[in-house]
Amino acid sequence: MLHDVAVIGAGVFGAWTAHRLRQAGQRVALLDAYGAANSRSSSGGESRLIRMGYGADEIYTRSAMRSLVLWRAFCDRTGLPLFHQTGVLWTAAAGDAYTENSRQTLARCGVPFDVLTAAELKSRYTQMEFAPGNWGIFEPESGVLMARRAVQAIVTDAIHGGVAYLPEAAARLDGRGTLTSVRTSSGETIRAGIFVFACGAWLPRIFPDLLGKRIEPTRQEVFFFGTPPGDARFAPPAMPAWVDFSDPRGPYGFPDLESRGVKIAFDQHGPRIDPHSADRVPSADGLVAVRDFLAQRFPALRGAPLLEARVCQYENTSNGDFLIDRHPDFTNVWLVGGGSGHGFKHGPAVGEYVTALTLDGTPLDPRYSLATKEESQNRSVF
Repeated sequence: MLHDVAVIGAGVFGAWTAHRLRQAGQRVALLDAYGAANSRSSSGGESRLIRMGYGADEIYTRSAMRSLVLWRAFCDRTGLPLFHQTGVLWTAAAGDAYTENSRQTLARCGVPFDVLTAAELKSRYTQMEFAPGNWGIFEPESGVLMARRAVQAIVTDAIHGGVAYLPEAAARLDGRGTLTSVRTSSGETIRAGIFVFACGAWLPRIFPDLLGKRIEPTRQEVFFFGTPPGDARFAPPAMPAWVDFSDPRGPYGFPDLESRGVKIAFDQHGPRIDPHSADRVPSADGLVAVRDFLAQRFPALRGAPLLEARVCQYENTSNGDFLIDRHPDFTNVWLVGGGSGHGFKHGPAVGEYVTALTLDGTPLDPRYSLATKEESQNRSVF
């Protein structure tokens, strides 16, 4: 069968792209070697933040705004509880430029938010300890997406809408010009007019010469801790999702959602990881560091039991901007990835954008271009 578009990779970018292309009337094939939002993928795991604050990067604030509308519309249509409106709290030291830029961008874009003084933080969130002088921004309409379930729901909905889903791994590409087909690891031939490679951390494996040094998958550790019995302070609405810009490790966390425990992680790039073969056992050092932070930020959780821990990954571009561009050697091959640890929330907007690029000739935004991706890491988007 000849498809109009073949999308390789059923993570959040690929799933939403396939879904949107099918809504636009295209005959779409969606491939994934390990399954939608599998445990090796950057879209796997329990939960992801959706927040509007991005410093001065209005492009991502507006993308997150559009994505939240589409995520909520999907939840309303399907009746699935995939979004928790917990609110998102930012905290930072006095004079922090990134947080002040976020405040200005949120105001310019019309995003609802509250600015909280140090005294207001202390009185509103009694379960949390803040560094002296910290101030905050609270986004009341933001919250948490249930990651794995959300991606699987998008794929299921796409299949019901006519997308052909294939549990296959695409082989590496050779040649140049116009691509007519790809071979899978099982030997099947997939023919299409357009190919979208949304393979996340596997993009460097499929395109080693082009992306081997431009996208770096890194190991990230996430921990869930139990809360005291009957203590509602650590669940919504008493506790929001939060991000702390006063700590250089970039700690962030989630309230106790669906009785899974309080989630905490550090937004630091870990060591490089091979998503195909890496063992995913959290480190003892990582647990010690998170426990130390937990005791400082949430005194009532000092010594709390570890309920779950997992190793996931980022797939980082050199600067943290997404990669959404045409392959330089193929007229009909598009590269979509580089979520860089912040991409999940943007899945719906990315799907719309890729559909517009491939079908309508919408101009490429330079921020997403391959030309802006270097071979050394210097992240500027958080």
